[in-house]
Amino acid sequence: MGASRPASSRPGRGGAEPPAKDDLEPLAEVLRSIPDRLDAHLGGLYLLSEDGHLLELALTLGAARGFTRPWQRVGLAAPIPVADAVRGGHVVWVGGAEEMARRYPRVAVAMPYAFCLAAAPIVAHGVTLGTVFVLWPASHPPELSSAERHGLALLAADLAELVERAARTGKPLRPGPRSVAITAEYAAADPLTATVARLPEGMCGIDLDGRLTCVTPTAAELLGEPVEQLLGERPWSALPWLVDPVYEYHYRAAVISGQSTSFVAVRPPDRWLYFQLYPDPSGVTVRISDAEASQHDLPAADSPPDTVVHTRPGALYHILHLASALTEAVSVQDVVGMIADQIVPAFGGQAVAVLLVEGGRLRKVGHRGYPPGLIDKFDGTPLTEPTPGVQASTSPVPAFFESRAELERLYPGRRETQDGMSAWAYLPLVTSGRLIGTCVLAFAAPHRFGTEERTVLTSLGGLVAQALDRARLYDTKLGLAHGLQDSLLPQALPKVPGLEATARYLPGTEGLDIGGDFYDLIRVDGDAVAVVIGDVQGHNVNAAALMGQIRTAVRAFATADANPSTVLARTNRLLADLDTTLLASCAYLRVDLTRREAWLADAGHPAPLLRSPDGRASLLEPRSGMMLNVDPTAEYPLTRIDLPIGATLALYTDGLIEAPGVDLDQALADLCAKLALHGGEPLDHLADMLIGQIKQAEHRTDDIALLLVRSVPR
Repeated sequence: MGASRPASSRPGRGGAEPPAKDDLEPLAEVLRSIPDRLDAHLGGLYLLSEDGHLLELALTLGAARGFTRPWQRVGLAAPIPVADAVRGGHVVWVGGAEEMARRYPRVAVAMPYAFCLAAAPIVAHGVTLGTVFVLWPASHPPELSSAERHGLALLAADLAELVERAARTGKPLRPGPRSVAITAEYAAADPLTATVARLPEGMCGIDLDGRLTCVTPTAAELLGEPVEQLLGERPWSALPWLVDPVYEYHYRAAVISGQSTSFVAVRPPDRWLYFQLYPDPSGVTVRISDAEASQHDLPAADSPPDTVVHTRPGALYHILHLASALTEAVSVQDVVGMIADQIVPAFGGQAVAVLLVEGGRLRKVGHRGYPPGLIDKFDGTPLTEPTPGVQASTSPVPAFFESRAELERLYPGRRETQDGMSAWAYLPLVTSGRLIGTCVLAFAAPHRFGTEERTVLTSLGGLVAQALDRARLYDTKLGLAHGLQDSLLPQALPKVPGLEATARYLPGTEGLDIGGDFYDLIRVDGDAVAVVIGDVQGHNVNAAALMGQIRTAVRAFATADANPSTVLARTNRLLADLDTTLLASCAYLRVDLTRREAWLADAGHPAPLLRSPDGRASLLEPRSGMMLNVDPTAEYPLTRIDLPIGATLALYTDGLIEAPGVDLDQALADLCAKLALHGGEPLDHLADMLIGQIKQAEHRTDDIALLLVRSVPR
């Protein structure tokens, strides 16, 4: 017979104290009912953090905490099923590995196993409190049955009632620093009895935490270690020749998928062993026997295992997750936000600060989680000062301080110890062989940085550095582009007696956020004003530069000859001489303030809207010429417009009315209706009303210019 030890007895294991189970026991009892309710054996419960920004893992059923370690604390924006369930307020179902890879590729990378998953929000009286998730083995049908969906809803309702009741009594349920692992009750509670019942010889038992609970003498002899040195340990930790993550992968695959699996491995120097894994809801029985290498296809590395650094699936998740997230970051602040939302919660951190080297000093570029004004104290720190931030910015070696005492011992009297935190990770930001700064992760409580965690954080520092380098280049280009755009548009419209005017400009939200839309108001003589709006093809620096040339040309030609037809014809010939392939539209009006009339010449530009003093609004139908730079000999006929006192003209570019999936005629009708309804309001209010909805849009594929003029008494 072999020896056994209860799974809960793990001598020599340190770390943070687990949360009090009594507080969460009512919730644990509900989770233990999952096998009976849903015929599933793995699951967990997340509770919403106090600030409402995070999901914190409180309980896990069956599966070891190691499976869910990458997701102990997740932001609500994280692309994973439990966060989607909270954001959407509905059940999220993933019916297999292929669907997981398609919908949640980052999760699939970390858990490349065959299983099905459902996540349901926990809601009480319309308030979301958390989410519960349940895993089924790969044998489950690809669809969630109506009975299972109903059972999941009842499970979530029971959990919601307990969480809401505790909050109502002034004792809200809060997760501890680590989730509490619970198991369902099974008849074969004794590990040795359960193991022997599964397979009768040469075997060992592994619990859901990956630890050996039973080892027969035959198994110990095959593994080459005494029974007492194996019990309570993980095989891939106790046996150096099983350290390769591929072996732990087989164990995880068996537990999560509920399917048996096998592999071969070589015990140095040359003894090949065959491992067969048989899972059930309470653990895994492993049968070990001799095997000939020639009978199996799976190779085993025979290089010394202690010379290789291995990355566990959880660590791989963090690296790939941030790498994927950082591809979506455009600006420096986007990068800081990604770190704060995706990485800080995953490692249990409280705050993050990013400092970059500029001009021999450390400059803050972004931070989250620190009290207001605190990071300002470190802005401008000379690189000659002995600080941990300077050290990490001038040396490629990261620094980890697991407690305040450790930091104070190396840097006595430094301000870093007064930031209210208790542990820090200073990560050098190195890109293309250059040190560009440091990323500081801070923890509210003392934190032990294991070897794997240090390795992962150091790797993440490299990814962050590359993203920041790209983002800084983008921010620089964007600043130059915006500076160019601002210099080419009027800083203010001139005051003209008898005419009120106001304008708005909105850049697009893609690329460099610049374009070729322009507008102008030009004093021609004492009684006349030129009103101009135009749109150069493209949304880049070239379009903005050509727009500046057109605006300058229109101003010059307007001063020389205020006839709108002549001004556009000369501008058109100028564009042809510039040898550019870009086209432009333009509408030019000459407003006579004495006669209260306007003459319009149009070069393929959207027709203006006119609101008469009686409140009616209509779309003008001018005779339009060709766009500029199509035909050097093009002519631009004139259209006369009456502008009595109280009349309002709205000139705009196509970005105001054109959008993917929007009917152009309907958009024009809506704009006309808004002008009729609100046209009597002050022009600034009217302008904000006309572009309000578009201004709030998250994505704008085109820039927008709007110019309003109103005929008023002198």
